[in-house]
Amino acid sequence: MRKYMAVGALALTAAFVLTGCSSSSAPQQDEKPSGEGAELVIWTDAERADAITAAAKDFEDETGAKVTLVQKNFEDLRDDFIAQVPTGEGPDITVGAHDWLGALVAAGVVDTLDLGDKAESFEQVAIDAMTYDGQLYALPYSLESIALVQNVDLVGEDAPKTWDDMIAKGKAAGSERPFVINTEGETGDGYTMYPFQTSFGAPVFVQDDAGSYTSEVGMGGDAGEAFAQWLGANGKSGTGYISTTVDYDINNELFMSGKAPYTIQGPWAIPVYENMNLAVNPVPTAGGETAAPFVGVQGFYLSSKSKNALLAQEFLVNYLGTEGAQRALYEADPRIPAWKTLAEEVSSDPIIAGFVASAQNGVPMPSIPEMGSVWDLWNAAQVQIINGADPVATWNKMVADVEAATAG
Repeated sequence: MRKYMAVGALALTAAFVLTGCSSSSAPQQDEKPSGEGAELVIWTDAERADAITAAAKDFEDETGAKVTLVQKNFEDLRDDFIAQVPTGEGPDITVGAHDWLGALVAAGVVDTLDLGDKAESFEQVAIDAMTYDGQLYALPYSLESIALVQNVDLVGEDAPKTWDDMIAKGKAAGSERPFVINTEGETGDGYTMYPFQTSFGAPVFVQDDAGSYTSEVGMGGDAGEAFAQWLGANGKSGTGYISTTVDYDINNELFMSGKAPYTIQGPWAIPVYENMNLAVNPVPTAGGETAAPFVGVQGFYLSSKSKNALLAQEFLVNYLGTEGAQRALYEADPRIPAWKTLAEEVSSDPIIAGFVASAQNGVPMPSIPEMGSVWDLWNAAQVQIINGADPVATWNKMVADVEAATAG
């Protein structure tokens, strides 16, 4: 196992996989609509502007349309898009994250997108993430997810299959603690804990047969109670392996100092672990089922008020939806590609391959509006249980509170 240097780490940021939804009505390469006199306005951030420019130049040359890129801060894009599209002042296309989708659909500011056969070129989890109520709303291009990161010098590079296996190997390493995980201190971090929760079969929301999230809370019942009991057994009143004294920085300090040989982290943390001998693997199961982390996806949305919707779809499907354009986006902002062949290519790096494998086990973070009512209640219940509160009673109250908050 080689040392993973910070320069190589910049080629990271998360992996995930999408496929799905296809039809044959999307514009094809030999059916380029005329764009003479038309203009497409695309909102992007600085990181992706140059990569989009190359595709835009080809599009202008071949259709006669003009493409105008407007750079904005990524943090402002969603709210500005929701505010300006209804007024007619918004763009035709914007870059954005998949977990905006519920809010964008609710606001009526995004249109569906038909990728046709191109859908097969993308990883499934990416297509699933950009799908809402069975309809695809965006062209995906990147993925990210958390995974198990381990210190090869202490525990080797083999992936532990279960929580118990990981803890046993961590103890055998002789370090101060066998494992460390960020709980954001007393705030709680359901996001980072989620793979362990799903390994008990307790998803935050139930997904339908097409993979879309419903508003049915999935954390209740025996599976949720089993996870809560496991969490309590490894908290302050049990093993102490999970502690609310650990925030993001303390987590990294304990891992980098060799005081813990295993942690759960995303690719964004790899540059921090400079000069460490690392391996990245899927999160081991604690409850017997697959540990499925949240996967985040980024892509390009089509405005519902675009005056040039056919041209905008043509640009997305046949200019950004190509290996060349997807490669340019990866090189400009090196997140794990949603384009299958590129994801496979960058997986020649074993660190990236580990995040890709973890993402392939994962599920999209829910983009439905109800998710906004979950985080505070969910995180707070986990903190209480870790700190010694009755696991079942605390968890069931949280589930009831979430159901009430999302009831309508």
